[in-house]
Amino acid sequence: MRSARAVLARWSLAAAALAAAALLSACAATGGAAADPRGEMMALLERSAESWNRGDLKGHLAIYDESVTVKTKDGPRAGIAPIEASFGRAYFVDGKPKQQLRMERVAIRLLSPESALMTGRFVLHGGGLAEQSGWFTLVWLHTAAGWRVVHDHTS
Repeated sequence: MRSARAVLARWSLAAAALAAAALLSACAATGGAAADPRGEMMALLERSAESWNRGDLKGHLAIYDESVTVKTKDGPRAGIAPIEASFGRAYFVDGKPKQQLRMERVAIRLLSPESALMTGRFVLHGGGLAEQSGWFTLVWLHTAAGWRVVHDHTS
């Protein structure tokens, strides 16, 4: 007959193994939400600027969720299509950007495991035009498609 201590030890080991498996499963299901997502958001922002500079406006806008709202100096815009139309008219000629884009002084504050606030400065430069710059605030949510911007306030 097994001792009570041996049975208890086996049950404890089994419970610990189940708890570890549950924790690993939960991390996998959330895409590793326990990890710091700031690097992923920075990479997405960098790809967005690179897309702009290549003349790929759709690629630039890929960071946005379909439900995005944008506040600009000209007022609010909802959805990607109005943003694309506005940017296309104001900043592109024949499918190419009038100026190159870079981001500076970017900071990210995690609000929860599924949301973050990013602030920074954008700079449009080159193309024989005066440099334009301003500040932005992006609200990011972790969606089924990954990290996406749901609100953009740029001035």
